[in-house]
Amino acid sequence: MKLSIIIPVHNEKDTVEELVRRVMAVDIEKEIIIVDDKSNDGTREIIRSKLARLPDVRVILLKKNHGKGFAIRSALRRVTGDVVIVQDADLEYDPNDYKKVLEPMEKGEATVVYGSRFMHLKTLFYVRQWLGSKLLGKECRVGHVYFANFLCIKILNLLVLLLYGQKITDEATCYKAFRTDTLKKMALKCMRFEFCPEVTAKACKMGHRIVEVPISYKPRKTEHGKKINWKDGVAAMVTLFRFRFMD
Repeated sequence: MKLSIIIPVHNEKDTVEELVRRVMAVDIEKEIIIVDDKSNDGTREIIRSKLARLPDVRVILLKKNHGKGFAIRSALRRVTGDVVIVQDADLEYDPNDYKKVLEPMEKGEATVVYGSRFMHLKTLFYVRQWLGSKLLGKECRVGHVYFANFLCIKILNLLVLLLYGQKITDEATCYKAFRTDTLKKMALKCMRFEFCPEVTAKACKMGHRIVEVPISYKPRKTEHGKKINWKDGVAAMVTLFRFRFMD
């Protein structure tokens, strides 16, 4: 089973080269499609001079900055693998988890698989983490993410359950894998981070059961380059409603 790995990149000069090295080190049949979304920090030069020369790597250099969703759509037209997964270039996710994500597909148990950062954690653990942070006066973390992000993800999970009838633990995960023909049938419209709720909504409406597997995660903060914020969380909620009632 050949895996097509789409890597949308915008201003990740400190991590993109290491990320691609880690992806290439994973022992599976694969192709890598890097999409530079008009970086202006030196990332594009690294991609051109170093990464574009690597085997099984193809590069798309966008002329304007459009957003993550547009970058993914640009790459989707060129994939040749049986399965597609998106890989952020910020080192938060571990490419060694690809095999975990692919396993349900290889067994014929799923056409859509999400790598979850939370499925192995229980509600009592969340409460303990929150209470402990309050008592110690520290910024609250729940498992791998900060509490505000965690609350937003829980709301998105609840909306997926209420609107689409599927129970999942991590709607916002980057590691969403699809059979290529399934993803191409979705006719995506996303421009930015609404890629995640759009594919979730459309997978559910198409009748696919979303299978989750546990993955590792190492978050970074906004000051270290993290781009997603609360506005994108609101946009994700709106997107779930939109594709439930207006698409």
